[in-house]
Amino acid sequence: MLCTRLTNARFLTMDPGHPVAHDLGIWRGRIVGLDDAVTALPAREVVDLQGATVLPGFVDAHVHLAWTGFKQTTPSIAGRTRVDDVLAVVAEAVARSRGPGDWVSIAGYDQRALGRHLTAAELDRVSDGRKLYLLHDSGHGCVVNTAVLDLLPADVPHDNGFLAEQAMGAARALRLPYSQRDLAEAIGRAARTCLAEGITACAEAGIGGTLFGHSPVELGAYQLALEEGLLPLRVQLMVSADRLRPVAAHEDDGIPGALDLGLRTGFGDDRLRVGALKIYTDGGMMARTAALTAPYEGLDHTGQLQDDPDALTRLVVDGHLAGWQLAVHAIGDRAADLALDALERAQRLRPRPEARHRIEHAGLIRPDQLPRFARLGVTAVVQPAFLRYFGDDYATIMGEERAPWLYRGRAFLDHGIPLVGSSDRPVADGSPLRAVQFMVERASSSGRLIGPDEGITVDEALYAYTVAGARACHWEDALGSLAPGKRADLAVLGDDPRRVDTSRIGGIEVVQTWVDGRPAGPQEDPRE
Repeated sequence: MLCTRLTNARFLTMDPGHPVAHDLGIWRGRIVGLDDAVTALPAREVVDLQGATVLPGFVDAHVHLAWTGFKQTTPSIAGRTRVDDVLAVVAEAVARSRGPGDWVSIAGYDQRALGRHLTAAELDRVSDGRKLYLLHDSGHGCVVNTAVLDLLPADVPHDNGFLAEQAMGAARALRLPYSQRDLAEAIGRAARTCLAEGITACAEAGIGGTLFGHSPVELGAYQLALEEGLLPLRVQLMVSADRLRPVAAHEDDGIPGALDLGLRTGFGDDRLRVGALKIYTDGGMMARTAALTAPYEGLDHTGQLQDDPDALTRLVVDGHLAGWQLAVHAIGDRAADLALDALERAQRLRPRPEARHRIEHAGLIRPDQLPRFARLGVTAVVQPAFLRYFGDDYATIMGEERAPWLYRGRAFLDHGIPLVGSSDRPVADGSPLRAVQFMVERASSSGRLIGPDEGITVDEALYAYTVAGARACHWEDALGSLAPGKRADLAVLGDDPRRVDTSRIGGIEVVQTWVDGRPAGPQEDPRE
């Protein structure tokens, strides 16, 4: 007997052997059959989906859950275009803090809205003895006041209080880590937001590190969230590469650096698992720190690498030798050159053709770099929403020749390069359906077309958020398509993305999200 049979729906299975179905049978959280294989079977429960369209649960292959959850409850200056208005928000947050010496965090900082960066001196006017920390929306910089600058080593570079990349990491290191309890609750808030958008699995893009980590025991916070029912979706955890340390392993293992006990990609189960090793090679385009081979339009610099190229290469090679899948953050084309060179060297030293190494973002990829991606078997994990929301700015700072190379779609597929969709939430909007719409039409929110030749089909875009996302995370045996034996993780939609006008895809309602054969909503804290 089936546990549940879903009927009267249009199941877009993403399985070429049975692409569309009308009935789906579930037993103990798994799909056991489709259509005639299950229609006549008895079931404890029969659910009429009233003509809805059902897809496999979306996979967001690059997201920051803890950061998202904290941002949702942090005072924000997003949308403010005047310095005085920004300072008024900061002053209000200061007034709500406990007293002198406290840290006060502010979200939503983006110098582009103001036309310039804030300065430490401006923040000093409203700090009242607090330490102020305004995180850039890209996650690749921050602005702090003099009280914070006075605590930093003298050799940490800053521009009137703006700290980028590793300098920002030095400021983060001054703060006490978040507690596992606070982290678990933030993770839960973000997970419920993902679930409401049809996402049933995601890859957390870096825990425990200097740039994006929140605690040296951050993995334990995810375990706590799972144990207390705060984690309603499947999560894979990328570990920041700066957590590796030299180890005296047996010489036959050939492992120069590792996490304690040799922990690596794959440890865990289908609800919480250790994923790739996250390696940062450059910064971000919003903060103008992505590493390019030619200067930004209108600026006299080419961004920056996170470290000496040889040191970054050693990180990549050591991670590969230790058996990790690698997720190499590379937004600019100069960073992509470094990443590809390092991955090629690693594979020469110890061939691992099924490692499925990934380049995260692949934001600006030159035509000559595409064949190298393909030859090395590297997956491109892109964020379509970046161009939907920031595309006008990105196209301007890249210029006419380079703008069509931004966050490619068609060129990756035409070269046989796996294309995976993701959000980088909370840097940008996390809706897979809105991202699918952009991947097809390549139009920014203002209507500007950015690299229209990079547009792909709706089917290809859906594939990037289901089958390809699951494979990039080594989840393909359980997720990504609606086929017998796989987990019954489903996104129930109010319309068919393949049948509506492209401009309407992003507005399709997510009616329900199912995980392990059960509806996972309403999306609220189970303890409330």
